[in-house]
Amino acid sequence: MSKNRKKAEEKAKEIPVEATEEQPVENEELKKLQEELDKKQQELDETIRLLQRNQADFENYRRRNNSVRAESYENGKRDAVSELLPSLDDFDRIILNADKADEAWVEGVKLVYRKFTEELKKLGLTEIEAEGKFDPNLHNAVLSEAAEGVESETILAVLQKGYKMGDKILRHSMVKVSE
Repeated sequence: MSKNRKKAEEKAKEIPVEATEEQPVENEELKKLQEELDKKQQELDETIRLLQRNQADFENYRRRNNSVRAESYENGKRDAVSELLPSLDDFDRIILNADKADEAWVEGVKLVYRKFTEELKKLGLTEIEAEGKFDPNLHNAVLSEAAEGVESETILAVLQKGYKMGDKILRHSMVKVSE
């Protein structure tokens, strides 16, 4: 019960119950005060409900905003790393086809490659394993070849490495499989 209602009830108790000419007027005043008090109490209750709803809405907004922000950051990171994958492929090709005549240059490229891959791993990039059985969720079979002594749908060669960040695949491994 609110303070205003208590005051009105106390005021009502103070009015003498004696039968006088002024009693009907006081009763009407009391009724008017009580109606006004009830109206104010309803307004107060409605205001409290509104504030509670606003508080709950704000908490929901804050939680939703935090998850959207985190998801946006992860998506941006994946997009940036995806753009760097062709450069990573170029490093792989340079190292595989390097002329051994200039060992210092090859070692320099390998050093840059190691640093580059370490930084990408710090961002969460991992290479998709491409050994053993073909998995269509991870690998993209672009060639197939009959191979003796090898089980069907076994990966024979990796043509292009695949990568993922967390649970999201950035690029499937391109592989050659046995028939």
